[in-house]
Amino acid sequence: MMSVIVIATKNIGKVRELHRLLTDLPLRIRSLNEFPNIVEAEETGASFAENAVIKARTYALQTKLWSLADDSGLEVAALDGAPGVVSARYAGEDASDRERIAKLLCELDKTKDARRSAKFVCAMAISNEKGEIKFLTEGVCNGEIALSASGTNGFGYDPIFVPDGFERSFGELSDEIKQEISHRAQAMKKIIPYLRGFYVASLDQSNFRL
Repeated sequence: MMSVIVIATKNIGKVRELHRLLTDLPLRIRSLNEFPNIVEAEETGASFAENAVIKARTYALQTKLWSLADDSGLEVAALDGAPGVVSARYAGEDASDRERIAKLLCELDKTKDARRSAKFVCAMAISNEKGEIKFLTEGVCNGEIALSASGTNGFGYDPIFVPDGFERSFGELSDEIKQEISHRAQAMKKIIPYLRGFYVASLDQSNFRL
């Protein structure tokens, strides 16, 4: 029987991206959008890794399924690492991507700092249905902040982040390229061997399901 794993987010863009990265595995992918009574995890961690663990454990216990959660964000050198773990809430809880981008560019201009270096960071955690963390890893993509937003292929800060080695933003790059170089791709490259090995091992255990 096909294995099931919950992608612990309601963000459609993130679900699609992670689904593409997991496409080669015999997994049935579900998202939190399929669980209308889910109680949202409180992201109280001081780091991406802590928040990923909180989310993976919280949603695994609620859905009674294995859960893969990520916590990711943008760290800008001239802003002393901000917005960091509050990337999604940088311009307020209900702010749009456009509003978050506008605030970041404004804050960066205020610093009068010539540096525009930045990095996307992604921590990923896997929890079993009992809330036990089975795997935790991190991926990083270095780059710089563009002077203005461009491109619509992506979400969040993608339109203003230009990865090292490229002249176009994440918002302009193809899915194929991002699946190779993004912070989530880097983290997933470490998780996929674990999932594949775990699934293969389970084939000899008739009473086991991921």
